[in-house]
Amino acid sequence: MNIVSKYNGQLMTHIRTHMKEKSFQCEYCQKRFNAKGNLKKHIRTHTKEKPYQCTYCLKRFSDSSSLYISEITLRRNPINVHNYCRKSFSQTDQLKKHTRTHTKEKPYQCEYCQKRFSCNSYLKVHIRTHTKEKPYQCTYCQKRFSQNGHLTKHIRTHTKEKPYQCTYYQKRFSDNCQLKRHIRTHTKEKPYSF
Repeated sequence: MNIVSKYNGQLMTHIRTHMKEKSFQCEYCQKRFNAKGNLKKHIRTHTKEKPYQCTYCLKRFSDSSSLYISEITLRRNPINVHNYCRKSFSQTDQLKKHTRTHTKEKPYQCEYCQKRFSCNSYLKVHIRTHTKEKPYQCTYCQKRFSQNGHLTKHIRTHTKEKPYQCTYYQKRFSDNCQLKRHIRTHTKEKPYSF
């Protein structure tokens, strides 16, 4: 590619931002974009593809800018590495939280039923089972949910979005559990049999 055609392509993309022209459409949700690169980046929100890997912590990212931020952060801050499993973390509190998966320590306790949790965020979600708090609301039907992930799944009943795709066929699913169950029909895996 010569320099003129490279800049012509960038110029055309820039011009489309002023003309509000969005020529590139997502096959999953029909959202439109003015640049092919923006569409490609958006599609990864559906496919969950993470092609960029940090050379410091080995975490994967869906876009190069997130990778860049990770590498800059880890270059400036020393990496915290877990002694047992060698997993690395950019922040000490992340390492401390991860360590609890090995030690089984559960320092957070529910005031209603005394159940214990390794993470404060898990406790907060659990407390909603007692308080019946449902802070997440569907914009389509106003139904409320105690967890954001449950709302996300529910919204797909309205949008018909199916971001999870079978690697064997083109069949798509609205949630990861359905996909895993389907893949077992191909692999013949029976995780619940004795």
